[in-house]
Amino acid sequence: MEHDKFMELALAEAAKAAAIGEVPIGAVIVKDGQILARAHNMREQWMDATAHAEVIAIREACEKLHNWRLSGCTLYVTVEPCPMCAGAIYNSRIDTVIFGCRDNWAGAVESLFNVLSHPLLNHQPQVIGGILEDRCAAVIKDFFASCR
Repeated sequence: MEHDKFMELALAEAAKAAAIGEVPIGAVIVKDGQILARAHNMREQWMDATAHAEVIAIREACEKLHNWRLSGCTLYVTVEPCPMCAGAIYNSRIDTVIFGCRDNWAGAVESLFNVLSHPLLNHQPQVIGGILEDRCAAVIKDFFASCR
C-alpha cells in the first residue's frame, strides 16, 4: 500500500529525531506521488517550541512550491498532530492527513479534539489514522521508556 511506503519514510525521520534526543516524530509531505518535504522534530536542537516535524515539513513544502497553499498534498506523520500542527495543516490547505498512532495527551485531529473536522472551518482535510500504528507507537513508547 502506498500509505505504508510514505509512513516508512516518516518513521525514518522519527529515527533521526530520536538519534539526536528529540521526541521521535517524523513527517513527509507528498504531492502527485512525489516527496516535497521530509522533517523531524527539532525543538530541543533549535530551542524553538514551533519546531515540530509537521510545521517544518509544511514550511519546506511551501518554499518548494513557492506557495503557502498546499492543495493536493498529503501529510504523513508518525503521531497524531497536536493543536498547533492542526492549525498549520488547516492554514496550509493540505488535503489529506495520514497519521500513525493516536496521541491521547495532545492529539488534535481525533483523540482529544477534532480541529480539522470542525464544521465552521472552510477547509476540512481528510484524516486517516492507524497507518503502521503499532510501529509508530513503539517508537514513541521506546523513546520515553529510555528517558526514565
